[in-house]
Amino acid sequence: MPSSSIKEQVMSIPKALSDRSLLRLQITALILGVGLMAVKFLAWYRTGSNAILSDALESIINVVAGAFGLYSLLISFRPKDQNHPYGHGKVEFLSAGFEGALISIAGVLILGKAVYNLFYPQELEELKLGIYLTAFTGAANYLMGWVLEWKGMKNNSLILKSSGKHLQADAWSSLGILLGLALVFSTGINKLDNLLALFFGLLIIYSGFGLVRQSIAGIMDEADYRLIRSIVNHLQQNRSENWVDIHNLRVIKYGPNLHIDCHLTLPWYLNTQDAHAEVKSVESLARNFQNHPVEWFIHVDPCEPTSCYLCRKKDCSERKEPFREQVAWTLENVMNNAPHDLPNRKSPVS
Repeated sequence: MPSSSIKEQVMSIPKALSDRSLLRLQITALILGVGLMAVKFLAWYRTGSNAILSDALESIINVVAGAFGLYSLLISFRPKDQNHPYGHGKVEFLSAGFEGALISIAGVLILGKAVYNLFYPQELEELKLGIYLTAFTGAANYLMGWVLEWKGMKNNSLILKSSGKHLQADAWSSLGILLGLALVFSTGINKLDNLLALFFGLLIIYSGFGLVRQSIAGIMDEADYRLIRSIVNHLQQNRSENWVDIHNLRVIKYGPNLHIDCHLTLPWYLNTQDAHAEVKSVESLARNFQNHPVEWFIHVDPCEPTSCYLCRKKDCSERKEPFREQVAWTLENVMNNAPHDLPNRKSPVS
């Protein structure tokens, strides 16, 4: 049964989620991305290096993805409304998927250019300048990426986290390119530049597919077992004697928001007010444990005579059978759509 109204859930969203500093941070990342892209293309123009070109092409993706990420962030901040009763957070998965697709396309372009220049070599010039510019852009990208990922984790924003990871991956690519350029500079073997571009083209494609995979998982509501296990463990450690069992628990992500529904078995003789109080206790326990804004929908089941074997309530005047043992809540039995029972007994599906 719904435990509170949509209005109450909206009011419970932490202030951090509407903090304009997140928007300013994304805008800063976008402006920095444009500047670094210009520096990388300058480095490619002066050197003719395919490895540097691969870095510059990925910067185009950084800028486009950053702009789309900013737009998605603005949408995700919109409150719930009649047309979007669960909020607008799912747009974050679309943003991550779009960014991943663009990254993969950039990787394919890098591979094509590198293969072409293996057969039609291009002379390299001013490699020392290219090395300095690549080092500068790599360091700036890593620092910006770290800040974005940290802010994203703090505010449960997939947009900021994916942007941050992308920029840090770009920085590691820059480091590899930097080492490769140093090797080309010291040995004079220009073919190494194309081989380096091939390697990082494949690496960029792999990174892009990873973001697409994460996006599809979010859109398809794939279970986050690590998150669910942490919630279940916390409930188990703090369970009340009135909570006979929790089952059919499901967690859905809507951007930074979590929607959780489950069945909660309570003593059958509790009145509506007492049952509501137990439901509120479950909600509060999980909300205080998670930094995610949490919306609960809890269906209350009455206990049955077979529940007495598992119920440790001491002052129950309606007990039909003696208590035997309590079934510990785990990821597996809490997600099942069946009330808990002892191993040697079969329990009907509720």
